[in-house]
Amino acid sequence: MRKILASTLLVAAALYANAVLALDSTGTPVVVTPLASRTTTASGQPITLPQKNVQVLVSTYDIAPGATLPVHKHPFPRYAYVEAGTLQVTNVETGKSNTYKTGDFIIEMIGQWHQATNVGDGPVKLLVIDQVEEGAKNTILRQ
Repeated sequence: MRKILASTLLVAAALYANAVLALDSTGTPVVVTPLASRTTTASGQPITLPQKNVQVLVSTYDIAPGATLPVHKHPFPRYAYVEAGTLQVTNVETGKSNTYKTGDFIIEMIGQWHQATNVGDGPVKLLVIDQVEEGAKNTILRQ
């Protein structure tokens, strides 16, 4: 019994070693570059997730030079990665602005009125990820 167990362990170890070598056989490296690690939004709020039936929505935004988005707020978390351009986001409640450029990661404020303006010469391209309660919208425009 002991020999069978030892043989099984050796075969398993050999298969595992071969699988690891097979995964690395091309010699092509995989580079992981951390972009952000935060526990608060752009305005310092703790990040809180929807309480039920979380749905993830992913979209892209293309914002023309000089364009300003309407004043709006988000009831749920929204994250954005700036793929290109320069975006200024202003919290209209506090007057505080943050400027984001290519390669920046934005953790948007939750429940606070704000707007964004493309302050660069070229288009702003964003990859946006929302976490909402299933079926809910994550942008409310100020009337």
